[in-house]
Amino acid sequence: MSPAPTGRRQPAPSADPHTPAVREAEAEQEAGWVGGWSTGAQANSTALLRWLVWALIALGPLLGTLAYLSVPTTSATRASKTAPSTPAASGGQGAAGFASLFLAAYLSAGRGDEPELAAYYPPAGNLQLDGVSNGRRGEQLTVVRLRQIDTSVWSVTVAARVTGATPSATPPMQPGVSASPATTTGALRYFQVPVATAPGGGGATAYTALALPAEVAAPERATTPELVYGAMHPALPTDPRTQAVTSFLTAYLTKAGAELDRYLAPGTRLTAPSPAPYAGIAVDQFAAEGESGGELVVSVPGDGTTLRLLVTLRATGRDGVRLPLTYALTLKARAGRWEIASLDGAPALTPPPPDPVASGTPGPATTPTS
Repeated sequence: MSPAPTGRRQPAPSADPHTPAVREAEAEQEAGWVGGWSTGAQANSTALLRWLVWALIALGPLLGTLAYLSVPTTSATRASKTAPSTPAASGGQGAAGFASLFLAAYLSAGRGDEPELAAYYPPAGNLQLDGVSNGRRGEQLTVVRLRQIDTSVWSVTVAARVTGATPSATPPMQPGVSASPATTTGALRYFQVPVATAPGGGGATAYTALALPAEVAAPERATTPELVYGAMHPALPTDPRTQAVTSFLTAYLTKAGAELDRYLAPGTRLTAPSPAPYAGIAVDQFAAEGESGGELVVSVPGDGTTLRLLVTLRATGRDGVRLPLTYALTLKARAGRWEIASLDGAPALTPPPPDPVASGTPGPATTPTS
């Protein structure tokens, strides 16, 4: 028997979207799908993206290196091949040698030697030289000055002792007038030669003279700088420094280095001339650093004390001729005696006074001018 009607019609389950069943079904649907993706698919996609990011981070340096190596280098290579090479400053050594050869040929040139000079200075082929070939010669050619005038131009001053030049038949000179250098046999003369450089074949440097040599005055002599040593004084036999340098220089110059090590400080290595050039030496004088020259020294200071000396001596050759020599030495005290710490390449110079600006010391006061 069917139940009796209650008088109220029951709504269909799906007719009202706000019923609990509908809301529960929608909630389940929302929990399983987000933006058209299921939650499982979204999790898989997130994991995939995470691994992809880590892979890119790990491969970043490798990819960057591959990208750098794949950049075409054609333009850089072409630029390096087409760019003209600039002669380096070391070309001055070659310019000096070229100028010396040119001057030697120039000084000995005479009639018929124009082509030889043209090899150094092409316009010389049009010259008409006087005198006989090899009538004079340039000996002891030495470069005494080298200046870079431009990027590819050098000015070379060469000293030459001109021999073979004899005075020609000229009227007698007036009293008090000396002979010109051109008629002086064996005179030391100076010539300035301009030399240009340019890139040559095979990466070498090519040279050419820009003009004939020009005779110039001797270079100016520099003022002798002040040295650290005091005044020269006799090398007394009782002075321990005289004993040290005499023993060392005797072994160094007369015994070809035999027993040389016994006079050297620990760590010092020196090689003596061989064969021994002299038969004997005599130390005449020396100047010590920081001494006026009047002190009498008979003792050696504490270990580790160093002292610079400038020593003059006479060395007697195998032919009996005595030759004066000068040595700059540094001595070091050890165990109550002086030892040779170094054979210096040059006498030591007095250091310049400190710069007032750099040291912070105020300079001399100046009076303002109105």
